[in-house]
Amino acid sequence: MSEPASPAGSSTATEGGSPLRIANFRNYWLARLTMTLGQYAMMLIIGWQTYTLARDGGMSVGEASGQLALIGLLQFLPLFVLTPFSGLAADRLDRRNLARLTVLLQLACAGALAFVTWQDSVSLFWLFGIAVVLGVVRAFNGPALSALAPNLVPKAILPNAIALSSIAWQSGMIVGPAIGGYLYAIMPFLPYAVAAGLFACAIVFLSRIGEVPRSPIPGAKHPIGQIVDGLHYVVRNKMVLGAITLDLFAVFLAGATALFPVYARDILQVGETGLAQLAMAPAIGATVTAAWFSFRPLKTNVGPKMLVAVAVFGAATIVFGLSTSMPLSLAMLFIVGAADMFSVYIRQSLIQLHTPDDKRGRVSAVSLLTISASNEFGDFFSGSLAFLFGPVLAVVSGGVGAIATVALWTGLFPVLRKTRTFDPPEALDEETPEERLQEHTP
Repeated sequence: MSEPASPAGSSTATEGGSPLRIANFRNYWLARLTMTLGQYAMMLIIGWQTYTLARDGGMSVGEASGQLALIGLLQFLPLFVLTPFSGLAADRLDRRNLARLTVLLQLACAGALAFVTWQDSVSLFWLFGIAVVLGVVRAFNGPALSALAPNLVPKAILPNAIALSSIAWQSGMIVGPAIGGYLYAIMPFLPYAVAAGLFACAIVFLSRIGEVPRSPIPGAKHPIGQIVDGLHYVVRNKMVLGAITLDLFAVFLAGATALFPVYARDILQVGETGLAQLAMAPAIGATVTAAWFSFRPLKTNVGPKMLVAVAVFGAATIVFGLSTSMPLSLAMLFIVGAADMFSVYIRQSLIQLHTPDDKRGRVSAVSLLTISASNEFGDFFSGSLAFLFGPVLAVVSGGVGAIATVALWTGLFPVLRKTRTFDPPEALDEETPEERLQEHTP
């Protein structure tokens, strides 16, 4: 593998400093922050309106939970179908333009929901339709932004940049739900209107990122062949495959976020402001962890620590599922977020540093697909379990499943427990001449 092209706007002077000193990365960070604020303000209210409309329409707790499951499924299906192509798009097209287009479409969704909510004509049909559009948008947005970040900073400070990028994301997850929950209590259309404004800000910041060099895709394969190359790389690199699939199964099983409206309304009985607090708690834990890593990057025993973090994530999920106390629930969700961020920081650093630049878009797309499978399809899974067995059993069994996944992956992917640093071994970092010849031979 050839060394990635030098990030635009970087220099050797910045290699030992903060990534925020680089103008391109600073604009990227601000764009991700404002976009995430808008996303989470909007998604929280979509879930709340879906559950409230279902309950007010006479559905039981289980039946209304099923509507939340459907929201997750409708977001996941477009991602599942389009992600391989969106990864190729992130490798072939200008990643900045692709990101700007996806944010513009999110702005349109927020504007439409603001209008129908203001007109008091919002319905499940509207909410389900917007969920589908957001699924399509996220299929292209995630790979473009994930693949863009490594082009903006020197390789030496990429883990710091990943931590700072995670702070932007997690800060958006903290403040976004607060924007959604508290503004909705004032006037229901306000969260969507503010989200539209935040998306507009994100477009401005993305437009300020200068042109960045990228490594060209080698060879002259058909686009489908290039997609297969990206999938082949993930399967061949056991470190990348193990890290991606660990997150897939652990979060898929232990995803409790889809059921927050159920807990807020019917278990903890804390209303929409309590719903905002439930959504904020894991994000606060994650942000504290990301902030720590931005100043004190992790350097040793990264693989074993990632496995332990996922096990803690599962254990805290179990306690949250059983809790009927708001303070205890918030404390457990704080731990859930901190443990998840611990594992995300390690996983993303390993994936980015073990992947050549010409494949980052496609590998990021595979990673996004697994994240979406664990989040959106996990929401469908959790909502379905809640429909069948009740929300408490759905959350508790998911936490148990996450712990079981850690035990199983420790045996299936010994490279995870043996990995001590982020540096990729030479064998994984470079292809042999024979492999290159095979790839480029018709």
